[in-house]
Amino acid sequence: MTRSVRSRVLRAALAGLVAAGLLPAGSSITSSAAPAPPAAVQLAAQAPTVATTATDVLSGPAGDKALKPYMGWSSYSMQVYNPNGGSWITADQLIAQSDAMHQKLQPYGYNYINIDAGWNDGIDAYGRPVPSKKLYPNGLQAVIDHIHANGQKVGLYAIPGISKALIDANLPVYGAPECKTGDLPIQPLQKADYWGIGFRLDFSKPCAQKYVDSIADLFGSWGLDFLKFDSVTPGSGISDLSVDARDDVKAWSQALARHKIWLELSWALDINYADTWKQYANGWRIEWDVECYCTGVALTSWPNINRLFPKLADWWRHAGPGGWNDLDSLDVGNGQMDGLTKDERRTAATLWAVSAAPMYIGNDMTKLDSYGLELLTNPEVIAVNQAGRPAQPLSTKTNRQVWFSLNPDSSYTVALFNLGQTDADMTVNWADLGLNGAATVRDLWARKDLGQFASGFTATDVPIHGVRLLKVTPQKSAAITVNDDDLRVTYDGAWQRNNNYEVPAVSQALTVGVSDSSATAKPTTTPDGALQKKLAETPAPQQKAVATTSDVGTRTVEINNDNSQIVYTGSWNHSTGRGLGDYQDDVQWTETNGDSFSYSFVGTGVDYVTETDPGQGDVDIYIDGELKQTVSTYLDPAQGHNKPQQVVYSISDLPNGTHTIRGVKKSGQFMLLDKLNIRQESLLNPDTAAFDKSAPADVSIQLGRDPGELAGISRAGQELVKGTDYTLDGSVTISKAYLSKLPIGNAALDFRFRGDYRDDIHATKADGAAVSFGFTGTGVQWITALGPDQGEADVYVDGKLVRRVNLHNAARVTAQQAFSATGLKNGPHTVRIVKVNGDVLRNDAIRYTIAK
Repeated sequence: MTRSVRSRVLRAALAGLVAAGLLPAGSSITSSAAPAPPAAVQLAAQAPTVATTATDVLSGPAGDKALKPYMGWSSYSMQVYNPNGGSWITADQLIAQSDAMHQKLQPYGYNYINIDAGWNDGIDAYGRPVPSKKLYPNGLQAVIDHIHANGQKVGLYAIPGISKALIDANLPVYGAPECKTGDLPIQPLQKADYWGIGFRLDFSKPCAQKYVDSIADLFGSWGLDFLKFDSVTPGSGISDLSVDARDDVKAWSQALARHKIWLELSWALDINYADTWKQYANGWRIEWDVECYCTGVALTSWPNINRLFPKLADWWRHAGPGGWNDLDSLDVGNGQMDGLTKDERRTAATLWAVSAAPMYIGNDMTKLDSYGLELLTNPEVIAVNQAGRPAQPLSTKTNRQVWFSLNPDSSYTVALFNLGQTDADMTVNWADLGLNGAATVRDLWARKDLGQFASGFTATDVPIHGVRLLKVTPQKSAAITVNDDDLRVTYDGAWQRNNNYEVPAVSQALTVGVSDSSATAKPTTTPDGALQKKLAETPAPQQKAVATTSDVGTRTVEINNDNSQIVYTGSWNHSTGRGLGDYQDDVQWTETNGDSFSYSFVGTGVDYVTETDPGQGDVDIYIDGELKQTVSTYLDPAQGHNKPQQVVYSISDLPNGTHTIRGVKKSGQFMLLDKLNIRQESLLNPDTAAFDKSAPADVSIQLGRDPGELAGISRAGQELVKGTDYTLDGSVTISKAYLSKLPIGNAALDFRFRGDYRDDIHATKADGAAVSFGFTGTGVQWITALGPDQGEADVYVDGKLVRRVNLHNAARVTAQQAFSATGLKNGPHTVRIVKVNGDVLRNDAIRYTIAK
């Protein structure tokens, strides 16, 4: 039985806790997660506190309760681990968990108890859920009162829709006797959730909202503090809008807001609707269940942690005060249950902390081991989580990943994650963080200062699946560059991220075929060597390339499956020498559903190339986080076996920029990756050249971008010297003196083109739209793009207009200093940039200098 089938069976068993099929919106079965507001706990050596403005705070019914991620416990992981007939969530067990939290974890900020699926048993005369009398013989209210008496918050669980039995019962709605439950659903009936338990409510009818209000008011009367709302679509395995719970989310958000009840959405929410989730909820699960469904064996497993990294790479910028990315239960409290090594437990705790994800655990809190307590109660790590600064990766093209966030006090939180299969030294360079200057380093897990470092830090022997968590504090006179999508940058008006207004950094190789005709030419009629001498004395024609910057085509780059920048999540294997016609005679393969690969590239298109075979099945293909297609790699046995190098998915109409393809195994015995074909704009014309040492001549190449965007040329990691090895004057000319030194054969010269900072920008077309940034320091610079579609912008410092800048330029160029102010009094300042005219205004980066 596969993991996904086991989970569905368990959920179906939990459904049996609901009486007689009367399953209203307030009851159900399902995945994991919980919700809740911030933990008010004073900690030593805290990370910087959250700096918020009105524009920082996202919407959601909990209001200011959600300014920080909540900390607590959810019942679901334990229920999966030891289902006990599917009904272990008894009053005694909940009270024991509450008391254990009060004793062990509450002093560190943990104070939310989430009662997940299976808490209710039937409905009342108004179609509202009724708590199970079997599980709570003294009533659920007594349990809630005990939790509250411990100074904790309590949450329950619901799913969208209304059951068929409740529709047929045609009960009155509490407080709205003119409304009947039989009139509430959309007709004809439409599925409301992943499992098909209930049917969609028709929110065009006011009675549907009144019904949801009646349940929310009941929850409010019980003293409920948050609600986990599960099987939310698009997401929860369904993103084609055949099931759509967005109206339910809106209705519940409005109903819960009257009571300031935190709304947490689950599970694997579709990122394409992130703005909806941020508008109406306080948290949202970004991936499938963390549990491994290993009953009695383990709570989770490493692949279920590892797969979160590529998801967070897409989701991190959507979290902030008011709404948070939910990673599911943090199951690291007991090594005999967790299913993780000690290093993996610490890595998971670090990922939750730096992602500012709700830190709710799934372990039995009465049985936490000493190492689990150490992980869960480190005040400096908790402070990172509560600072609410979601980390971002420098790159996900490697299994040795550096994630970082910039804090309001100008310090950085840096996590070095070793997702590889061997111990490794890992280095973070300050320049990659946007820091120019020296910095001190503190190890937050060890709670130890490591010293001052001029340009970066190397952590030695980071263990397999291990991590180092650092606080990096810039020293005096350091300059810090802040990207446009940093949480500290606020936008007023209609702004969009990228949307084809960005220009990514990219490189392209010029292949130079180096030969020596004098060494290969053989005389046929002049034995005395006169012909050879004549050939040597005859000059070859000059290399010429007739092209303009607009005369560029498309090139295809083949990425083999063993490329180090492909990130494999799960239990993948590498097979070589199969002799079946694979590209470069090797493939990567896995047998586990849910395992995935991802690859980030710059270009306009990509092909997924694999083999087809009777042993293979379906693969979900995501582009930039969006599910594009479920493709079949199955081959009818009647057609043979092992058909190699089959393009099973292709897309060619992407805007030229940075994209990510992700493939996830859905079914079949095997999933394979052979290669990826990446289509890119060619920036070199021509992109090949020939050089004859016996007749040396300069090689001239036209560029597909403004010449000023060329960042450099290198060969095998060695930089060519501008002005000596090559000249740049509209086109690039590689000198014959340099080329003469190259060995016979093909030489690849790598042309690197600069792009927008971190390959992204924010842009607006609305006059009056503004971007603001607060900092503490003595100087500030605005670095952005110039272009023919841009006009003027006004720059204010501390509320005073100091300059109107002209951003118009004949060609689109990146990383230009548009404004600079120095000599400011050391202290807090705000720079604000307002669009005046032109078609578009781009914001790329702001650099500020801290006090000398």
